[in-house]
Amino acid sequence: MVVKLLTPVCGILMYQIIADEADFIVICKSANIHFHSQDGSAGVVAQAELDLGIKLYSVHRLDTMTSGLLILAKSSAVAAEFTRQFSEHKVQKYYLALAKGKPKKKQGWVIGDMAKSRRSMHKLLRSMDNPAKTQFFSHSVGDGLRLYLLKPLSGKTHQLRVALASIGVPILGDELYGGDASDRGYLHAYSLNFSYKAQAYQYSVAPPSGVAFNSQAVIEQLQHWQSPEQLTWPKVK
Repeated sequence: MVVKLLTPVCGILMYQIIADEADFIVICKSANIHFHSQDGSAGVVAQAELDLGIKLYSVHRLDTMTSGLLILAKSSAVAAEFTRQFSEHKVQKYYLALAKGKPKKKQGWVIGDMAKSRRSMHKLLRSMDNPAKTQFFSHSVGDGLRLYLLKPLSGKTHQLRVALASIGVPILGDELYGGDASDRGYLHAYSLNFSYKAQAYQYSVAPPSGVAFNSQAVIEQLQHWQSPEQLTWPKVK
């Protein structure tokens, strides 16, 4: 199954179901929605369970500010299979981000170990013992903004937020890492590619909200990035 939605599908709602398969669902989480329940309010997984009347199992997560695609398993056995695939880097994720300013490099990679820092932040280190690896392209979309297509090759906490901050362009709206204040944090889980029971799955969903994401320049560039898995990505040394 291939799902490509280049028009926004979730924004005001907490989430929207993109696919409902026998063993799992794929949802698009809205920006500024908690993944886990907290302060007496249901997170996106708990809300989906309430709406669907079934138990769901998370196999990866998104930060509160981040919108986009999430896989939720319908059984613990399926969750274990997806967890294995994620740990073996067999599920490829692609993200979109917007940031102001001129990056140290316009395409390439960011690599290095990560460690906890202050105020729930993480930082990139020079060491390479168990490094976070991120490939990226970028494209100017006017008004001092660049659109980034990001391909994480690892799954570290705040990996993409730290990666862009490390090249001098913190994500727009990501004030924790120095980004300018905005109507949302401009990071979106754009595309998922994986195989399950010998069947290939690919889902792509355009950013659901954000004034800057809805500019004509961004929409036009997404036409060139409809199939990120087919691009010739910069090699990580």
